[in-house]
Amino acid sequence: MSVLLLAIETTCDETGAAVLEGPSPPEIGVPIIRSSVISSQIDLHQRFGGVVPEIAARAHVRQILPVIDEALKRAGVGLGEIGAIAVATRPGLVGALIVGLTAAKSLALALDVPLIAVDHLEAHLYACQLAFPDREVYPCVGLVVSGGHTSLFACRGPLAVEPLGGTIDDAAGEAFDKVSSMLGLGYPGGPAIERVAESGNPKAFAFPRSFLHDDRLAFSFSGLKTAVLYALKGQDARGDSGPPPPGVVADLAASFQQAVVDILVSKARQALRQTGMRRLGIGGGVAANGRLRDGLAAMAAKDGVELFIPPLSLCTDNAAMAGIALIKLAAGQVADLDIDVTPGLVRPGRKNG
Repeated sequence: MSVLLLAIETTCDETGAAVLEGPSPPEIGVPIIRSSVISSQIDLHQRFGGVVPEIAARAHVRQILPVIDEALKRAGVGLGEIGAIAVATRPGLVGALIVGLTAAKSLALALDVPLIAVDHLEAHLYACQLAFPDREVYPCVGLVVSGGHTSLFACRGPLAVEPLGGTIDDAAGEAFDKVSSMLGLGYPGGPAIERVAESGNPKAFAFPRSFLHDDRLAFSFSGLKTAVLYALKGQDARGDSGPPPPGVVADLAASFQQAVVDILVSKARQALRQTGMRRLGIGGGVAANGRLRDGLAAMAAKDGVELFIPPLSLCTDNAAMAGIALIKLAAGQVADLDIDVTPGLVRPGRKNG
């Protein structure tokens, strides 16, 4: 027997829905992705240089039902065939999360099927298992790198994920967006900087690499961002000599990107050594960066570590990664209909609420 899962994703600015098919509990394997649909909001947020929460929430309201309908259509199934509903309830933007949860609750109630709440970061890491169904991903060190998160985890299993450390200020993806804005490259910053950096010298500017030699598994990108600003506009950040030449912009982009890559690779290696684990799983939109993928691959090959990085379609926010809900369903971790969203991120040593 099999079960069809409808998964919903609205944690930030992507409206996603997916249909996955997996063996019926209690024997859960890696599910098959029958469909995955994403409605992007890039055009809505582009002129602001970042995600505007209120705009994101309103766009989710408009898109959630059409996206769900399209996911069902592509999967070739009717709504009555769905056996469970999954939705990301944490972490993320509160307004955006509420839209997805409201849709999921309504469907679960109407269809009289289980509702499963999913942690967005655990799902990002589970995308590695979806991408490599014939390989054992867990236990592993997990690194989630996105616009809102830069976090390390010790993952004993899909549902046994322990925080090891994270950013104390900006997330890596957020730093990409802000630096891209400084350089006049537009939004989203990650692809823009990567594109321009191809013609730049990554050693042109000696940008800082915070916590590189610190025992803590912590990240900080605010100092790096400020260093780019000073390199661009002078130490008082008041330079008004006009746009820098394209060659300088390329060098700034390449040097900034390399600094971020060096930090992420170094901290991932440090986490592996501290935990003694020999597998590394990567999730989040910044994992789409080619320079980062190459850096992680080189480190893994040198250290004899198994590296798991999903394809680009499973790196950025998507609903398919909520296939982890089938494991929660098998474990009896079903949510009540009065469940609420948890927008904040629980960091090591700190609880929400």
